[in-house]
Amino acid sequence: MSKLHVVITGSNRGIGLALTKKYVERGDRVTALCRSPSAELKELDVNIIEDIDVTDPEGIKKAAKALSDRTVDVLINNAGQLKTEDLGELDRDSIESQFRVNAVGPLLLTEALRPAMREGSKVAMITSRMASMADNGSGGYYGYRMSKAALNAAGVSLANDLQGDGIAVGMLHPGFVKTDMVDKQGDISPEEAARRLVQRIDELGLSNTGHFRHSNGESLPW
Repeated sequence: MSKLHVVITGSNRGIGLALTKKYVERGDRVTALCRSPSAELKELDVNIIEDIDVTDPEGIKKAAKALSDRTVDVLINNAGQLKTEDLGELDRDSIESQFRVNAVGPLLLTEALRPAMREGSKVAMITSRMASMADNGSGGYYGYRMSKAALNAAGVSLANDLQGDGIAVGMLHPGFVKTDMVDKQGDISPEEAARRLVQRIDELGLSNTGHFRHSNGESLPW
């Protein structure tokens, strides 16, 4: 397999950092987009573009300009935000913030980087099974569930719009991963999640574009 140029948002920690390490280990070239690089990220042989907040139009423009002369083979929209809202204590700002980070930002960044993509490029939306309507048996997490469902909707539309250009889009649930976002709770490590996600992205193509899948390979219900 020839070297890929992989662009990863939220690459300074958690799943994003683990994905960055995994692609570097196998010899691919990585551009790491983040607000502020961690010490671990700085130690890696990657191209770091900092001050990239996916909710900031200027940050998105900065990323697009920096990558305008390079082909983007894989874009991984990984940056995300999780907050907890209980019915009776809903907070508009919290819910809207998650929409901006989890759904609107990835869509606008994908649009901005579209000129750098070519036939065979791929877009991976790191979503969550908590976006599933059919799988919601516990309620709660209003902003997170709604924003990830919106991300899935954007991903399906992108899959339809980009299919004619030979670009595939996948919605991927990493699993319940032990990251700071969930206070290190979870079933699997960021490293295991990254290994699985890389496999799913390798498998992504026009034959399964627009699908919603678990990192373990299972299809997830909408």
